[in-house]
Amino acid sequence: QVQLVESGGGLVQPGGSLRLSCAASGGTLDNHVIGWFRQAPGKEREGVSCISGSAASTYYADSVKGRFSISRDNAKNTVYLQMNSLKPEDTARYYCAISRFSGIYYWWDASEYEYWGQGTQVTVSS
Repeated sequence: QVQLVESGGGLVQPGGSLRLSCAASGGTLDNHVIGWFRQAPGKEREGVSCISGSAASTYYADSVKGRFSISRDNAKNTVYLQMNSLKPEDTARYYCAISRFSGIYYWWDASEYEYWGQGTQVTVSS
């Protein structure tokens, strides 16, 4: 069974940047739709971004559009989330997940995903 491990989180000042990584073991990410989600305390899990298996299509939540960028390196079996111009409201635990579908439907819906990592904490604060 594939396992996902997120890394790259940490404490950053507003306006700063972080790059999150989602690495897979026990399986390949090739051709799989991968999503990034986040969850802040007391809030529901929110879809942040999604990338198709071929990387030809990417999607972003309105709240991060223009600031975050998703990419993948299939040779490294890793998906990335580059986060720039971070804001305090970006503070959350970030998770990556593998979609149960080959196509992209409601990418922001967590129920479309079947394998999840444990998450990495991102805190944006001065």
